[in-house]
Amino acid sequence: MSKFFINHIALSVKDVDKSILFYQKLFDLNEIENTASNSKTRWLSIGNGMQLHLIPRPNALIKTNKAVHFALSTLGFEAFVLQLKQMNIEYSDWPGSTFNDYIRKDGIQQVYFQDPDAYWIEVNNDI
Repeated sequence: MSKFFINHIALSVKDVDKSILFYQKLFDLNEIENTASNSKTRWLSIGNGMQLHLIPRPNALIKTNKAVHFALSTLGFEAFVLQLKQMNIEYSDWPGSTFNDYIRKDGIQQVYFQDPDAYWIEVNNDI
């Protein structure tokens, strides 16, 4: 059977410029060329060939819950949580306690927070 790798995550966003700034400022992602079309969709490089595609849908109803999320891992977990605090971004553990990180059964620390369109993002130290 073939091996599969994550290529990209695509999110519908109300304001592409606002979302680009959020992801660049928080994760230091670089914008890359949208090679698929001449649309207003903008792409960011997550690294290792993975991309985040931000698709403008200003009139879309975006409905999410915490179980629908994507996760990024970092060795600098504590520094990242401090950055969330400095940027006044509310985060929580899985049960929903605000400004609290969570340690999973396997020892991995994680936090959850939302982007400008209320998509849930998990950051953990599973590296």
